[in-house]
Amino acid sequence: MNYVGIDIGSTASKVVIRGDRSLSFVLPTGWNGKETAMDIDRKLKESDIDVASEKTKVAATGYGRISVSYADYVITEITCHARGARVLAGDNCAVIDVGGQDTKVILVENGAVQDFLMNDKCSAGTGKFLEIMANRLGVTIPELFDLARQGTPAPISSMCTVFAESEVIGHIGAGRKREDIAAGVVDSVASKVALLSQRRDLPEKVILTGGLSGSECFANVLASKIDRKVETSENGRYAGALGASLLAEEKAGR
Repeated sequence: MNYVGIDIGSTASKVVIRGDRSLSFVLPTGWNGKETAMDIDRKLKESDIDVASEKTKVAATGYGRISVSYADYVITEITCHARGARVLAGDNCAVIDVGGQDTKVILVENGAVQDFLMNDKCSAGTGKFLEIMANRLGVTIPELFDLARQGTPAPISSMCTVFAESEVIGHIGAGRKREDIAAGVVDSVASKVALLSQRRDLPEKVILTGGLSGSECFANVLASKIDRKVETSENGRYAGALGASLLAEEKAGR
């Protein structure tokens, strides 16, 4: 049997296959979730995985989960990220997932979701804001973090992406160093995520998932604001897809 977890986010789509085959990959989501789902199907076929086979079970999650017409199970991001995080961080932890359009904080206790929080989609505390600001500064997101390490944060206080971008444009016009603006962007996003996180008492173990899960720079800035060590993980961006594949196996076995 093969168990396929598909996490279609607003920016990137992650896939994890477990069972007879072991494989993971990422594709850009693009403008249409259904087309992305078909691209994933074609890539799975290249690896001899047929989603229509009785020996394959597919679980879909994420922003575009309803676009995966061939999914056997459609499961919420909260459930899947929590299940995947259990593998990465254990049965008692807080999961912070900074996505393209929203940020989620999931509290996992004894292996089950105890509580969760999500920010408003118009908030500047998301990965999309980082992408927009990196483009504005003419760098990639990894380069943005490299610059941020070298700078002193320029103040960016707005909760709205549009107004926050205006602040960045103002700093550029005033001749602030690019390193300081980059540091301000990272600090601003971390502050918004921390504001959401601090609505609940966080356990000692906090793990970062999603697209920023491999960024030690962001994890360190966030850790300084929530007074907790924030763990990064090489496979953190796959937490939702991993959880979906595990849940597909559990559901198929019932």
